[in-house]
Amino acid sequence: MKGGNIVRLRGGHISIALVALMFMSILLWAWDKSYFASLLPLTREKFMMPVSEYVVDLSNSSSTSSEPKDEMAKPEDKMEERSNNINEKEKEKPGESTDFSDADSVFKSTPELKENKEGVTLSPSTKVCNYAKGRWVEDSRRPLYSGFGCKRWLSIMWACRLTKRKDFSYEGYRWQPENCEMPEFERSAFLRRMQNKTLAFIGDSLGRQQFQSLMCMLTGGEESPEVEDVGGEYDLAKPPGALRPDGWVYRFPNTNTTILYYWSATLSDLEPLNRSNPATNIAMHLDRPPALMRKFLHRFDVLVLNTGHHWNRGKLQGNRWVMYADGKPVEEEKPLDMGLAKNLTVYSIVRWLDSQLPLHRRNLKVFFRTISPRHFFNGDWNTGGSCDNMIPMSGGSEVVQDGSSDTVVESALKGTKVKILDITAISQLRDEGHMSRYTRRAILNTSDCLHWCLPGVPDTWNEVLIAQI
Repeated sequence: MKGGNIVRLRGGHISIALVALMFMSILLWAWDKSYFASLLPLTREKFMMPVSEYVVDLSNSSSTSSEPKDEMAKPEDKMEERSNNINEKEKEKPGESTDFSDADSVFKSTPELKENKEGVTLSPSTKVCNYAKGRWVEDSRRPLYSGFGCKRWLSIMWACRLTKRKDFSYEGYRWQPENCEMPEFERSAFLRRMQNKTLAFIGDSLGRQQFQSLMCMLTGGEESPEVEDVGGEYDLAKPPGALRPDGWVYRFPNTNTTILYYWSATLSDLEPLNRSNPATNIAMHLDRPPALMRKFLHRFDVLVLNTGHHWNRGKLQGNRWVMYADGKPVEEEKPLDMGLAKNLTVYSIVRWLDSQLPLHRRNLKVFFRTISPRHFFNGDWNTGGSCDNMIPMSGGSEVVQDGSSDTVVESALKGTKVKILDITAISQLRDEGHMSRYTRRAILNTSDCLHWCLPGVPDTWNEVLIAQI
């Protein structure tokens, strides 16, 4: 009997050992597949930090590499493909914030959304207005401002009226949503609505185009000397030796309306690793919002974010950015996938902002603008790609889909109070509106099929934004 018990006991130990061995094998396999879960122990408290925390002086964080910040004719990642659906058990209930204790949940790909998109409104007839679904129509009242006269606000490299381009038919269209009338833009009415308020754009050079477009719209493309430069209030004076400041802030004195733009191409917090060395590497904190946003969020009434075209190895190396998360470098053992890094940043900033909205005394409205499409045909920017089509809507004039083409942003906003400014599919139809080969900065016969002529497509982005404010 005792011998039989010993055999059974040893057999039980062996079974337990086998189960443990199998369990450890599964864990090791899963660790290799989700390497960054062990590197990025992101917690809910990390994103509930007060606005005043982690305020970093970015005056020396401008890139000193030979490439300019305009993202002009540089390699960009193609738009992300739709990813696999999140398991039902991992989906949030509406109104709940994501628990980031499991970083893999950040990297899970975008679900198909069954609910109505963020940012829709109800028309008087109670029909749901999806501003991203509709068609382009000709409008003889366009453009909204002069491409010749908006010199104070509009970068000369984006003013196609001042280049050798001969065809300007792209200026004569407006966007018509399917189920509602979009309000006609009227600058004095908008300034009255924004009286004593601040509208801030934070993002890459496509965000700067939207900012310059709005400034031209609000001034009618005129010089408007009464508009005040108040960049000093936001520490946005031009750093010594820089091509331009990291942002601009203008105030319309009659209504005390302030329009701000801050350059943050990846929406990550940038921090020089050695402030005494101008050639130092820059820590790009994927899980920390930009310092300016944290410092001045309490002043904003409307915030518009965008990112997308800087998430590639060329930009990372050219700007000497080193990716950090949870205060540590994340590329010590293997390269970090750029798509996952972008997803982490987008989810992080959205969840952080969603946590700040209940604390905001100014009833802040936050919009995340979806990615602006590139239109390089027959190659990329450096392999002969071009966008020479000058015929408006040659590929169609209507958007019929209900969901966004930018599923990363669409998914990140689900369950939050951050709204979507969905311009991707709208802009996809307008390949004739790019700078093309008429850019003043063309090098070796390259074409700019990323940025837009102004006046042009970004004006429509602002009209859609204004309709949703």
